[in-house]
Amino acid sequence: MAHLRALFSVSDKRGLVELAQGLHAAGVELIASGGTAAALRQAGLPALDVSDLTGFPEILGGRVKTLHPAVHGGILARGTAEHLAELAEHGLAPIDLVICNLYLFSQTVARPDVTLAEAIEQIDIGGVTLLRAAAKNQERVLVLCDPADYAAALAAVQAGAVDDTLRRSLALKAFQHTASYDATIASYLAGVAEPDNPFPATLITAYTRADTLRYGENPHQAAALYLPAGQPLPFEQLGGKEMSYNNWLDMDAAWGLAQEFAAPTVCIIKHTNPCGVASAGSLVEAYPRALASDPVSAFGGIIAVNRSADLALAEAMADLFVEVIIAPDYEADALERFQRKKNLRILRPAALAASGLALRTIEGGLLAQSPDAQIEPAAAWQAVTQRQPTAAELADLDFAWRVAKHTKSNAIVFVKDQATVGVGAGQMSRVDSVYLAARRAGERSAGSVMASDAFFPFADGVEVAAEFGITAVVQPGGSLRDAEVIAACDKFGLAMCFTGARHFRH
Repeated sequence: MAHLRALFSVSDKRGLVELAQGLHAAGVELIASGGTAAALRQAGLPALDVSDLTGFPEILGGRVKTLHPAVHGGILARGTAEHLAELAEHGLAPIDLVICNLYLFSQTVARPDVTLAEAIEQIDIGGVTLLRAAAKNQERVLVLCDPADYAAALAAVQAGAVDDTLRRSLALKAFQHTASYDATIASYLAGVAEPDNPFPATLITAYTRADTLRYGENPHQAAALYLPAGQPLPFEQLGGKEMSYNNWLDMDAAWGLAQEFAAPTVCIIKHTNPCGVASAGSLVEAYPRALASDPVSAFGGIIAVNRSADLALAEAMADLFVEVIIAPDYEADALERFQRKKNLRILRPAALAASGLALRTIEGGLLAQSPDAQIEPAAAWQAVTQRQPTAAELADLDFAWRVAKHTKSNAIVFVKDQATVGVGAGQMSRVDSVYLAARRAGERSAGSVMASDAFFPFADGVEVAAEFGITAVVQPGGSLRDAEVIAACDKFGLAMCFTGARHFRH
């Protein structure tokens, strides 16, 4: 094997010593910077300092150490006779492997108390330059930025079989690493420079593929799960089959809805819409009431709860086929009971991050908006009818309003005693959603209350609701025909409140 030289400069030292030991045993000369060199020597490995290679010490507190022709000339020289002769003329030699990863910028700025000065100091300059130089000269230089690739690269070097496929894949990974790093920096600095502008002129995002899914919404569609660069999975899976594309969508909808409630609450989701939601003194009390809202649609659904799941809930759910359950945590006996269902996906939050922009693709572009994170408290509503809602009606209206916020438009939600009894979602007209909710509620609609995610454009919606026994309504208000809608409520003795805000969910 020709004499090879490897340059190490890593922040993430996982697998460092093992890789260096393997390369040293294969006759590769080791060169390293700063703390990386110290770690190699502590492991008993002979490592030449970068400063010995360059003949120049690290300066500016380590800000400048690898930015030197002895380093970058060695990396960027092609394997041609002309380039090698030019290196020799200047007393330089090729560098054949570059093992480098970057300062932990994303972890630094994730700290709530981080200062701008601390963040700036974690912007890597030399490491990015090393990676880009090595990746550019991939025809001769092998570049490693991820410890997960060390074993395969070491085996190839030891066998003398570093082929173009490996070089290209590792070079691609290096450019992806630096691009992701730059995107994280740009995103952070945009927030510092324009704290009141959530929509920068250039939206730079970096996501890393966390999983390749079996397929997308349909079997003929390919799919994958991506996470913000450097972020772990937000939910930990404790049992069941692998998550699918649709599972992730439904889980996200279910978990978001469950967080709207303070009391123990069970949310049953189907195709991102709630088909049953109930609050009670305990989860086991809430579950049958949520299920009763639409037991047919609940089959094969997603269940989210906002309390640690106990054995009583697990036993109560035993006869229902559920795709996913998600809870803040699980009591040991409850987890064991859920895990008996080998196909049930069991999730709990692991590393939830603050929501950024809500992004959605369109043909040839991307839409961005701030998340719909607000909810209007009942105390801030305006009662607009002659009859004021009773305390019990107001509590149910508040419950219905929170569910309507998480239901696809046009959303109509019937609630009675802190449980949904009928949900109408995704209809092209609001009055059709009222009919759909009433059909699902049946006799239970009598004495229940109704929430609408947007205003009623005509009086027909509340007129139909009154026919089915609705006693009180909450809606945003703001229609040109509000006066007609209010008059219809007064005619039938309904109480109605305006929230002043709309919660469309397309």
